[in-house]
Amino acid sequence: MADEAPRKEVARSELRASHEDRDRAVELLRVAAGDGRLTSEELDDRLERALTARTYGELTTLVADLPATGPGAVPATLAQPKDLVRIDCRSGNAKREGTWMVPQRMEVKVTSGNVTLDFTNAVMPQAMFRIEADVRSGNLTLITKPGVVVDADEVAVRSGNIKVRTPWGHDVPEILRVEVSGKVGSGNITARPPYRTFWQWLTRQPKPYELSSAAR
Repeated sequence: MADEAPRKEVARSELRASHEDRDRAVELLRVAAGDGRLTSEELDDRLERALTARTYGELTTLVADLPATGPGAVPATLAQPKDLVRIDCRSGNAKREGTWMVPQRMEVKVTSGNVTLDFTNAVMPQAMFRIEADVRSGNLTLITKPGVVVDADEVAVRSGNIKVRTPWGHDVPEILRVEVSGKVGSGNITARPPYRTFWQWLTRQPKPYELSSAAR
């Protein structure tokens, strides 16, 4: 069987913008207009272009001459991800959750603790994220959402476990590919959707993404 063609690396400015990206740019434009940095005509023109922008590059152009000040000022479209982040967890817990910036690469070493990377609200400025994992006897958990694809085929397993769950199926448009390589000794690498909160469980609300996957 012929090897699959390598994925084409897409420049960050050419990546597709989300609704949240447009909203952040719109908020920055409105703050700038309130501070007197934009005239009403300039604001109207930029707002129209922001709401119809398709890529990060188009949004960045609209706010490039504005200072990143004020409440919630720095939009993800302007932030630059780190090239490499290292996590060395020996016996405790390390988490990345909430609105955190996904770097280009990450080296994760877990001796006997737990590392959790939660992508549900993460800022993902690029289409590819690579993790080099060395899980000896702890756990590496990736909390995903529709469009976040985890590929752990390149991980060498000794006596541990790798489990990747995608309850929404494989036909959801891909927004981020997480390529995991490295090794697992007697630990675990797990990729899964978020669990229900206690209140959601108590009120018997459906599991996250359960309705969308059942509708397919």
